[in-house]
Amino acid sequence: MEFLEDANRRRVAAFGYHAGYAGAALALENWAWQLQHVDTPLPGKKPYNTQHDLVQEVKTDVAAGVAKNDGKAPQILIIGALGRCGRGAIDLCLAAGIPESNLLRWDLAETSAKAGPYPEIRESDIFINCIYLDKPIPKFVTEDFLKEDPSSRKLSVVCDVSCDTTNPHNPIPFCNKPTYFDKPTVTVEGFSNPPLSYITIDHLPSLLPREASEAFSDALLPSLLELPNADKAPVWQEARKLFQKKLATLPTSQNHNKNS
Repeated sequence: MEFLEDANRRRVAAFGYHAGYAGAALALENWAWQLQHVDTPLPGKKPYNTQHDLVQEVKTDVAAGVAKNDGKAPQILIIGALGRCGRGAIDLCLAAGIPESNLLRWDLAETSAKAGPYPEIRESDIFINCIYLDKPIPKFVTEDFLKEDPSSRKLSVVCDVSCDTTNPHNPIPFCNKPTYFDKPTVTVEGFSNPPLSYITIDHLPSLLPREASEAFSDALLPSLLELPNADKAPVWQEARKLFQKKLATLPTSQNHNKNS
């Protein structure tokens, strides 16, 4: 269903918004947690009954982190800020009380203007990656780059919402292992004051099962209602074209079985 696209080649239904929302929540909680528990990883998380419950918990944790951080809220860089994931990440940050001035919103214009690695990532407290990776791109940040100028490094949390851990073009090479809700972070060895850890959970929307499911259903429903007229509905016409295109790549025997 996530391959259904509208006339603008945009998916009609996707979980991206809530992936970004949940990822940003965990990133903020991890930032606050590390300030108060330097040698202990962030505890596991379970799905929240409501989005409100999640936001209230993050607000409380961020307030404690800000108090520990001499009254300073974290600086957060979001790459892919104009997409679904990025919008979700921004909305969570604002709901949690992060000042607008602390959010650095990047998208293609910024990453195309110069090649990475980017000092702006190193100088932020939190980096949230929300891009859609479909081709080789310059690295956003590497361990070696972070170690080149340790005095300028504020970065302590990376949340890779895109979660391209096994992709050879991964722009964050040290984010190379999946994490899970029962153990949401991995500590990157060789970094201290501040420590560095990352989050790479590939099923983030399930942290908010109710809201994520309702949003996906609402987005999908108009297309489902067009099914009786699938031969004329653009969404289903394009879906059939995609199906036939992929079908043609199968060996002849499998292709025949699919058509029979």
